[in-house]
Amino acid sequence: MKPSIVLSLLSSDQDFQILQASDARQAAARNGLEVEIHYASNNSMLQVEQIYKIIYGPEDARPAAIVVQSVGGEGLPRVARDAVKEGIGWILLNRDVAYIDALAAEYPKLPIAIVTADQRGVGHIQGRQFRALLPNGGSVLYIQGPSDTSAARQRLEGMEETIAGANIKVKVLTGEWTEASGEEAVLWWLGRPSSEDFAVDLIAAQNDAMAVGARKAATARRPAWMRLPFTGCDGLPDGGQRMVNRGELAATVIVPPTAGAAIDLVAARVRGTAAASPRVVLPPSAYPAMQR
Repeated sequence: MKPSIVLSLLSSDQDFQILQASDARQAAARNGLEVEIHYASNNSMLQVEQIYKIIYGPEDARPAAIVVQSVGGEGLPRVARDAVKEGIGWILLNRDVAYIDALAAEYPKLPIAIVTADQRGVGHIQGRQFRALLPNGGSVLYIQGPSDTSAARQRLEGMEETIAGANIKVKVLTGEWTEASGEEAVLWWLGRPSSEDFAVDLIAAQNDAMAVGARKAATARRPAWMRLPFTGCDGLPDGGQRMVNRGELAATVIVPPTAGAAIDLVAARVRGTAAASPRVVLPPSAYPAMQR
């Protein structure tokens, strides 16, 4: 039998998660591995249940590694430790957590690592886009992902670092990476009296799905906002890039999928051709391209 890998993702109806699954399948095929994909429906308890069934399933059916994009921001440290105790590698996607270093040092023969896009770099690019779209300064309504995740925090930090000194004010709302949550966040904010005192010049979100939701809210409650620039992140060819080409978004950030790189890392360890690095960081890029 081919060595197998289990991939645990957030949801089957999010474009970036679908891209992650496709990236994983391609990597598994080129490495001669089997990949089994589970979706957690954005439910942390369901994700834990799914993974424990794998960890404590029949010994001869256990995978070489579990690759996880965790629903919660802490990255399932207890589940990770239980997995490696059973001889199963653990690769965490798009989360930056401290426990991975200690776990990798304690179990050096297993593939244990973080594989992530440069999330702060995503924020830096988005901040540069804000400066280009608002050369004289202005106000941004900004929808962040779940604040307990390192990706959302680092994207915010990178953006704030880049707009420092640019006379750009930012009002931060919170979403859940979904289109519906982007719409709900903007509608909630518009229902607050303080929203009347914030003149919006640009609407941005930490992913393209939430940006689409924000546009829906604008259509419903603030038709004049449809003339404003909207920006997002993820930049899938059939998602954010297409929306930029259609004029629905002013810009997006292409965030590379990480599942394939994680499977490449596991494959190298299975073959014994490379040691696991505790962190693999992949670079994002602007769309449309920008001059530095």
